[in-house]
Amino acid sequence: MATESLIVTLTANPSVDLGCEAEAVRPVRKIRTRNERFDPGGGGVNVSRVVRELGGETLAVVLVGGVTGRFIEELIDGEGVPRRSVPIAGRTRISQIVQDLSSGLEYRFVPEGPVVAEAEWHATLATLEELGTPSGWLVLSGSLPRGMPEDFFARAAAAARARGQRVVVDSSGAPMRAAIAGGGLELIKPSLGEFEALLGRKLPEGPEQEAAALAFARSGAARLVAVTLGHRGAVLASAERVWRLPAPDVPVRGASGAGDSFVAAMTLALARGAAPEEAFAWGSAAGGATVAQSGTAHAKRAQVEAIYAQLRPQLDR
Repeated sequence: MATESLIVTLTANPSVDLGCEAEAVRPVRKIRTRNERFDPGGGGVNVSRVVRELGGETLAVVLVGGVTGRFIEELIDGEGVPRRSVPIAGRTRISQIVQDLSSGLEYRFVPEGPVVAEAEWHATLATLEELGTPSGWLVLSGSLPRGMPEDFFARAAAAARARGQRVVVDSSGAPMRAAIAGGGLELIKPSLGEFEALLGRKLPEGPEQEAAALAFARSGAARLVAVTLGHRGAVLASAERVWRLPAPDVPVRGASGAGDSFVAAMTLALARGAAPEEAFAWGSAAGGATVAQSGTAHAKRAQVEAIYAQLRPQLDR
């Protein structure tokens, strides 16, 4: 097998994800939970976890601090994901995902996280510089913590492109807009809501979504634009054409980490030389496999491969 490109991920604001179940989530009352589990979380961490599950080569760069920072390092190491930690003074955040068994609804409680000092985010850029390889990939995923400049992803992306890395961005708001403004990205993956926020208008219908994604790809902001639509599937656009896939037919047990799984599988497929539409099917399959599992970004390789086999032929119709 040919040597694969290293996929480096950056998680600037990781979290320890506590997942659990409760009979019912109600105000005021004490809510008893069960089946608790702890996962290392945050966009880039989730991407690296799924890349590794699918047999790819990855390295997770994480900003960590305090006793919770040591805990997330333990969780990452326990999953066998290679990492490089950038120490910060603030404590790594803890998020909670509660599955309400009475309603079937999922509740997600996500703190804003620590404040990152200027010296700490400069150290992050230096770490990415040290790890960057000309044939590799850099995935900038998730939110930015307080203290980081809004153009941090744009700075990291520009430096990576200068090193010869291909860059994937999956974020929202000002950090996403700044990264897109720099152009030259390989892939961006907004959700429909995030894409509408970028454009400043609603895209309620399929043809509008496809036209907007195509125009975005033709603008030069990114070679590929993937827009995830939840239960309505996803759209992918290049400068030449648009593809659409329905959501995989799987039981829905939780949505946490589904977008990260999509990015992981699609990026890995592209790194392995797959055509855009093939990589798109891999991404959709991994997103579906995650939705079918409880917890965070728990796509399983066998299920991803099975869903891919169902989805891929639909792109040829």
